Amino acid sequence: MAAVQAFSADLVAVLVAVTAGEPRVLTIQDGCALPSGPFEPGHRSLQSGLRAWVEQQTRHPLGYVEQLYTFADRDRARDGAARAISVSYLALTQETPSAGGHEAGWRGWYDYFPWEDHRAGPPQLVADAIAPGLRHWAGGRSERWQRAAVTFGLDGKPWNEELVLQRYELLHEAGLVPEAELVPEAELVPEAELARTARKPAPVPGPPMHLDHRRILATGVARLRAKIKYRPVVFELMPPQFTLLHLQQGVEGIAGRRLHKQNFRRLVEQQELVEETGTMAAGTGGRPAKLFRFRREVLAERAAAGTKLPLSRP
Repeated sequence: MAAVQAFSADLVAVLVAVTAGEPRVLTIQDGCALPSGPFEPGHRSLQSGLRAWVEQQTRHPLGYVEQLYTFADRDRARDGAARAISVSYLALTQETPSAGGHEAGWRGWYDYFPWEDHRAGPPQLVADAIAPGLRHWAGGRSERWQRAAVTFGLDGKPWNEELVLQRYELLHEAGLVPEAELVPEAELVPEAELARTARKPAPVPGPPMHLDHRRILATGVARLRAKIKYRPVVFELMPPQFTLLHLQQGVEGIAGRRLHKQNFRRLVEQQELVEETGTMAAGTGGRPAKLFRFRREVLAERAAAGTKLPLSRP
């Protein structure tokens, strides 16, 4: 009779907030991991187990939560441990001081993916380190370089902000992130092992995370970047009242690129997503700006009509 393989399930949370236009993620272990813990018999459900771990590790209650992805890669297990399945969730919240005994704290998500922030144009890091590293990995193979060019917007290819996970996985495959060193030797085919030993470029900037947590974070970033284009989830990241400038900066922070001011405001107005509060923002450093709030009834209105809520760049 074949042996029954043991499995364990880890629950991992990607908690995102936007503060002063900057997307932030709640981490533990001094920024090396995402809030997480095993699914235990006492947990009523996967989501209740996730909420319990997050509140225990960070003292931060969860609001909006959706399941993100399930990972079951063989290299998640260590030292003969049970095969680990990772069930990840995306949560949108407001940044508040973190607590708990797990070195919890908020970090900018561009700290982990500095190549993803194109608000001031393509980061110099891409030309200085990533493109040369990928050329070395390609080794003259046109199909490899074509894949790299499409993924990173090289050689005149357009930049697609939603390919966050593909870019991280390509850097991992090319050995350009520190986590690539953690792949067990048995998982490497001879060609990959030869390329690894011959590799010259140093890892690109961006701190590594525990196991596959940076991969999970990349998945969360990609999901949110895609979702803000057809659902008004960005308002889950806004305070109850905000200026249109703060709203635009929040969207730009998530997308990692600038938006045309007039086109953005016209889109928000056409979709009837916000309404004036009748008050003005103080301390803006210039002319007082109108404060707005999200029209939550728009969710029911659009659901009944069966239409989407696009919020994309012009």
